[in-house]
Amino acid sequence: MPKYTLLIYGDSAQWEAMTDEQWRAHDAAHAEFRAAAGDRVLGGQQLEPSPTATTLRSTGTLDGPFLETKEALGGFYMIEATDLDEVLGLAKLLPEVRAAHSGVEIRPVIDHE
Repeated sequence: MPKYTLLIYGDSAQWEAMTDEQWRAHDAAHAEFRAAAGDRVLGGQQLEPSPTATTLRSTGTLDGPFLETKEALGGFYMIEATDLDEVLGLAKLLPEVRAAHSGVEIRPVIDHE
């Protein structure tokens, strides 16, 4: 079955400003996504804020995120699905799709086996 990575982007400042109540609603929406996707979720994690990133380039190791951008990668899911339409249906459950400061990028995974 094809695999897809759902990359969750958003404004770190917006995430840091969320109240406990907003975080509970946010976490509940992710729980709804995971329940709907079931065993199609192969993995996924929330990431530490982008300033904690370390970038490795040919010019050396740098502290901080790769790009100067307002939207940072905040987390990801790896899922199996029959096709992109199935992925889109599931991804619409993620709260980042509905928030004005964030979004979800869906990328097919190349199988090298």
